[in-house]
Amino acid sequence: MKGTIGFGLKFTPSSSSLTHSVYTDADCAGCKVTRRSTSGVCAFLGDNLLVWRSKKQTVVARSVGEAEYRALAQGVAEILWLKSLLIELGYPFTSTPILWCDNLVAKSIAENLVFYSRTKHIEVDVHFVREKVECRDVEIRYVPSQHQVADIFTKGLPKDQFLFVCNKLRLQMTLACHCTTVSADKNMISGS
Repeated sequence: MKGTIGFGLKFTPSSSSLTHSVYTDADCAGCKVTRRSTSGVCAFLGDNLLVWRSKKQTVVARSVGEAEYRALAQGVAEILWLKSLLIELGYPFTSTPILWCDNLVAKSIAENLVFYSRTKHIEVDVHFVREKVECRDVEIRYVPSQHQVADIFTKGLPKDQFLFVCNKLRLQMTLACHCTTVSADKNMISGS
């Protein structure tokens, strides 16, 4: 945390098309006390990060696929909310929003019309996501774990992976904070 105090989000004007993408991830039973998983969601409009969230899931997931699927359902809800907001502001969507997930089981459950007995306990989320996939309100795509941007919202990362994700989120050291930090470091060194 100490090394990121001066980080800020960089926003740039979007191109003419407003592409909307969401990344979702979950750890499985990450809480040592309750064994609940943590969902991470981040939403982009073009290259700009608009929404990010890390939240402990309300129930204990019985598998990695279930934890990831619950995060995926939160991502679909985020897409629908942001899409509704932008349409209300006069920015219609011309392309299907993409939801990026690093779990092939969760992706398969969302796209497969067959309802398995082992997904019965997450039935509401399953029907919600499948309905949105069938209506083409959202497209779910696989992203390898090493490129999963939402990973930062679910667990601690090694330094190289952390910096990679910060770059993808467009987190950058702001000039004002960088100058303040540098001058504060100089004062500490000189004994002032």
